[in-house]
Amino acid sequence: MTRDVIDKSSNPLAVRQAIRAGDFAAPTNGIAVDYVQCNILIVEQKYARDFAEFCARNVKSCPVLAVSEPGSPRLPDLADDLDLRTDLGSYRVFRNGQPSEDVSEICELWRDDFVTFAFGCSFSFEQALVRDGVDMHFLARGDTAALYISRFDAEAAGPFHGKIAVSMRPLTPAAAIRAIEVTQRYPAVHGAPIHIGLPELIGIDDLNQSIEKIGRTRVMADELPVFWACGVTPQLAVQNAGIDMCISHTPAYMLVTDLLLSKTLDRPPLAVAF
Repeated sequence: MTRDVIDKSSNPLAVRQAIRAGDFAAPTNGIAVDYVQCNILIVEQKYARDFAEFCARNVKSCPVLAVSEPGSPRLPDLADDLDLRTDLGSYRVFRNGQPSEDVSEICELWRDDFVTFAFGCSFSFEQALVRDGVDMHFLARGDTAALYISRFDAEAAGPFHGKIAVSMRPLTPAAAIRAIEVTQRYPAVHGAPIHIGLPELIGIDDLNQSIEKIGRTRVMADELPVFWACGVTPQLAVQNAGIDMCISHTPAYMLVTDLLLSKTLDRPPLAVAF
């Protein structure tokens, strides 16, 4: 099944069912645009308390929307018909802190002590910008947001530590101002940007060197690079922690939920306690 069939107007359940059946496996930007997409990170229960604290200390990078019960592949706050073992187009498996493989489902890897954290994704606030009329010329050019590792340190919690990842979108100055106004009202999907312009000030010397070559990087003469905190940050923290087993989404392959983006307006991220 192609993106021509699964598109911006698709029902999120239909998207998940297509992924679950093996009929769709592609980046989810521009898919089911009225609904929130989520980054996920699945950790062993023994690490859940520390990871929850990492999210609380780095809320712009990791704005938690839901946490599963230990061993449960469900997130009822995000959808009734949702299976965390099958409903993402691609998963990244980490072993002893190192990414070992990307897989299409994790049924055989699933364990009774897994706890899943789901946190908001910038694909969602991008749609809020489009609906608000913010000029997103880079989308019209066929470009997508690019991902980088900044020089900023995330605040550590337990074994979890590392740099803050960022997503970049090139915007005109007027569009950048409006983007701040719009996204600050969506803290559950990363909120306002953390830096504008001069990427070298945040440790990015070459915009052509994005993480895993994700995203296009063209910045026109009348545009500024605008940087938001990114949900890849916990993947960097996992690698530094060196924990036994962890599973995340593969970057750009998000969990499409039934939560309407409009329901997250001015909604703070979830405060998690273990």
